[in-house]
Amino acid sequence: MKQIVDSICIVDDDGDDRQIIENAFRQTGTAAEIAMFENGTDLLDHLNEKQSDRLPTLILLDLNMPGKDGREVLKEIKAISNFRHIPIVIFTTSSFDHDRTNCYLLGANCFVTKPPEYDKLVVAIQSVSKLWLSDTRVKSPL
Repeated sequence: MKQIVDSICIVDDDGDDRQIIENAFRQTGTAAEIAMFENGTDLLDHLNEKQSDRLPTLILLDLNMPGKDGREVLKEIKAISNFRHIPIVIFTTSSFDHDRTNCYLLGANCFVTKPPEYDKLVVAIQSVSKLWLSDTRVKSPL
């Protein structure tokens, strides 16, 4: 029997933020494969190269990036039938209600404002892991 391995794509134009987010996942004990992308175009290229059985389990997507921003990438992913099932967590510095609302209208599964303190970021990542990754996903009582 093939073992299911989670994979996470972290998309953020800030290299330090990508590394801090990866460190937070590791600190929470997440055993997923992590791929990091500097922009939405690189993520879309990556998704298009993957076979359907090797698509990521989860995408963490920053909103404010140069070039193709997170909103455009979210809209494109959710418009492609082979990709729309992938959960996308918007992980951004924005705390604007209009950004949150717009992202949900575009198909985001979750919207998280990046906490400025590392310990709170770890708690946020732990919550994301519990909701979206198979080894820690919240189990239904039914």
